Amino acid sequence: MKAKEVHKLSDEEIDVEVKRLRKRSFEIRTQAVTEKIQDTSQFMNIRKDIARVLTEKSMRQKAKSDS
Repeated sequence: MKAKEVHKLSDEEIDVEVKRLRKRSFEIRTQAVTEKIQDTSQFMNIRKDIARVLTEKSMRQKAKSDS
């Protein structure tokens, strides 16, 4: 997910996206324990996506409190 895509999301969509990404992260971690994963870069990509979404969320909250 790119930053431009995150900027277009509404506040509710951001919350849903964070939950979805965290769930996916958990699923990948459990797969790593139980079976071999071919693409280990998924860990890093999901963590970066979570960070992007949470950064946008905090920026919006800060903008609201400053207003």
